[in-house]
Amino acid sequence: MLKELHIRNYAIIDSLDTSFSKGLTIITGETGAGKSILMGALSLILGERVDSTMVLDKEKKCVVEGVFDIAGKNKLWQWLEATELDADNELVIRREFGSNGKSRAFINDTPVSLQQLQELTSQLVDLHRQFDTQYLGSSGFQLNVVDAMAGNEKRREAYSKLYIEWQQQKQLLQQLQDEQARNKKELDYNQFLFDELEAAQLQENSLETADEELQLLNNAEGIKQALAFIDHTVRQQDEPILQLLKQMQQQLQAYAAKHTGMEELRSRLQSVQVELNDIAAEADQLSGKIGYDPERINRLQDQLNAGYKLLKKHAVKTTAELIAIRQNLSDKLLAVQQGDDQLQSLQTSVTRLRELLEKAGATLSTARQSQTAPVEKAVNKLLTRIGMPNARLKIDIHPTAPGPDGIDQVDFLFDANKSGQFAPLRKVASGGELSRLMLSIKSLVAGRIDLPTLIFDEIDTGISGEASLQVGQIMKELAQNRQVICITHQPQIAGKADLHLFVYKEPNGKQVQTRIRSLEKEARIRAIAEMLAGASPSAAALENAREMVQSP
Repeated sequence: MLKELHIRNYAIIDSLDTSFSKGLTIITGETGAGKSILMGALSLILGERVDSTMVLDKEKKCVVEGVFDIAGKNKLWQWLEATELDADNELVIRREFGSNGKSRAFINDTPVSLQQLQELTSQLVDLHRQFDTQYLGSSGFQLNVVDAMAGNEKRREAYSKLYIEWQQQKQLLQQLQDEQARNKKELDYNQFLFDELEAAQLQENSLETADEELQLLNNAEGIKQALAFIDHTVRQQDEPILQLLKQMQQQLQAYAAKHTGMEELRSRLQSVQVELNDIAAEADQLSGKIGYDPERINRLQDQLNAGYKLLKKHAVKTTAELIAIRQNLSDKLLAVQQGDDQLQSLQTSVTRLRELLEKAGATLSTARQSQTAPVEKAVNKLLTRIGMPNARLKIDIHPTAPGPDGIDQVDFLFDANKSGQFAPLRKVASGGELSRLMLSIKSLVAGRIDLPTLIFDEIDTGISGEASLQVGQIMKELAQNRQVICITHQPQIAGKADLHLFVYKEPNGKQVQTRIRSLEKEARIRAIAEMLAGASPSAAALENAREMVQSP
């Protein structure tokens, strides 16, 4: 419920504060007093785009703030919690903008995006203006009306879940079909590449290892000569180094007792002798393992030639990269082999979901079909009450391909003159007819769903007398369980108010400002009498106004 509306620096409003109540709030005032400006300001906190030309004082920002009571509105609380916004029984929505057109939106003092603001306020307020009847002709709105009357909320949720899953599975199937087609198109070439790599029998670092071995074999004779020279020099020549080292030790041994440094030198020579002996032995051992092998060299050269060719072909530099390419090709070949089985499984899943979807859609459709006659009867009865006795609504439901909302196409058809010639609403109904039809439908639907605050801006255009009285009565009934706010010029409707707000202009220096005040009983009677008879109402007009205020 809208509790308060605060407006600063907007159009011809410098500062305006208004309180609202439960039930039916009626807003009246002379043409041009600012009633539409009031609604324009309200629309800003509902998420409509700002118009920077509406800033009164260009040096200040425009601020519009609404305070709402959301006690018991569980869905609103869930949305606030999901959006990580503070949740309380009182909700404050604020919109600020300057003459530069830049705007900011806040929910409970937390900045939010325009989309978030619109998502929230769509659950708070339904603002219906004189020219906002276009969506009455939309199939989505018409379908929602029928579903509300049929109590289809749970059935529609079940259908929607199946539809989403079906769409997801269809998308996966299409992706797999596309991938399978690409893989099959490249199958022969991929098989050739894989066989070529497989024939190379590549192992981890095999090309790098083969290159090292080939380098060794190609230099085998030189390496053997170098190793033999070490062994010969150290151990086998006429005066081997080992023998000379042994002689050096013997020379020092004779004088070991004469000088303390002699024994240390002898010990170091002995260590050198042992190390050289080990070096000579290892050189001899390595020499025995190395030999020139022409056949091995040829095999290694062939292996490397094939490997280098593959490296160049695939534009890589290492064996590891070739192995990775081989594995990737293997995966593609395997995917082709397994793809048909996966396609069959996924196709079965899509078919099964389609069958379940059609079954759920049929359940929805049956419930919708059951409501066409009752809704037509109820709406036509209401149209008669509000001065359209010859108007008739007809609901046409026919099958269509499964969509997000079911397997039905819903069309509201209209005949304004009992001609028997029904046509789509958007083509034949006038603005006034659409407005009254919208009121009839909303009043009917209100008993089935939790509608937000309903605001009607001059929905009564083009009617008077008994029709106006009935419109007021319907709004009064509609306001029994929810807040209804209506801007009107009809005294019959104004007489049904639980709260009567009067909009007027007041001079303020060189400017004229819009003001608003709540009218008590006698002031209400005076205002309604003026609506009936002009600025100087007669006693009869005052008495007539009193009857309107006092009548239930």
